[in-house]
Amino acid sequence: MTGATKPESLRDAYEHALVELGEKDSRLVVLDAEPSGIARTSLFGARFPDRFFAVGGTEGSAMAIAAGLALGGRTAFATSLAAVVVGPAYPLVRRSISAPRARVKIIATHGGLSIGPDGGTPPMVEDIGIMRGLPGMTVIVPADAPTARAATYAVAEREGPAYVRLAAEDLPTLTDEPFAIGRARELRAGTDLTVVGVGSLLVRGLEVAEELARVGVAARVLDLASVKPFDEPALLRAARDTGAILVLEEHSVLTGVGSLVAATTSENYPVPVRRVGVPDVFGAGGDAATRLDRYAMSKERIVEEAWELLRLRGKVQ
Repeated sequence: MTGATKPESLRDAYEHALVELGEKDSRLVVLDAEPSGIARTSLFGARFPDRFFAVGGTEGSAMAIAAGLALGGRTAFATSLAAVVVGPAYPLVRRSISAPRARVKIIATHGGLSIGPDGGTPPMVEDIGIMRGLPGMTVIVPADAPTARAATYAVAEREGPAYVRLAAEDLPTLTDEPFAIGRARELRAGTDLTVVGVGSLLVRGLEVAEELARVGVAARVLDLASVKPFDEPALLRAARDTGAILVLEEHSVLTGVGSLVAATTSENYPVPVRRVGVPDVFGAGGDAATRLDRYAMSKERIVEEAWELLRLRGKVQ
């Protein structure tokens, strides 16, 4: 793992990867359902105008057109807000993309609470669980710009549909290890506790692990950017080695990665699991510095949950 660097835009990383992929593959097309530039596809549109389709404001049309192009032999990247993809466009995603296993790569921006001033509707905090439930759908949640770039390449090469959730805010680079679909990355070694992080909360997980290390607690940190398929062997190995797992996600705790971790461990190697994420409420956007704290995802809350797990395992009094 490298030390966290200055924040970079995940959407910009995606945009540049798209252009590079377009140079290599003449079958690749891009559909943008957000004409205001939120999706960051303008570079591709300028470079390949005959393979770029701006369909903003028509909600599900981008998904329907992408499905048709994919079933005709293209690789289609369809970009829109997460609240649209898993909102009004969801029936088309389910029926026209997931069911026929169309080669459509859905890039959903503004996932979770990370919408800043761009959103006028409640943020989509249910999307990971909903998309994970679709048969054949690959689900990726990058935590930094290099992972967003690598994930763009990875889903382009993969058969079938994919859903990649990009935060709107810039995030620091956390690792220089390569990304691969279906593999978790261990960003920090440890035997006392495992912290599983996805998206924007991964950096807080690393910060908490560093704080715990100063008092003699060794926390393993896993980046579960590949949510589906996920790295079950790495997760179960962590359960056996550390005996407790803390999951951090900018998503509803009811259906997200925490539920995935709890189900997997309970069926294979039961250990205490705690979930830090959005409670049973609709979230709201706003200032990044206070948004996560407001919804019970503060560093202080994460530290409290870590100590509670350590107490449950008898590792501290």
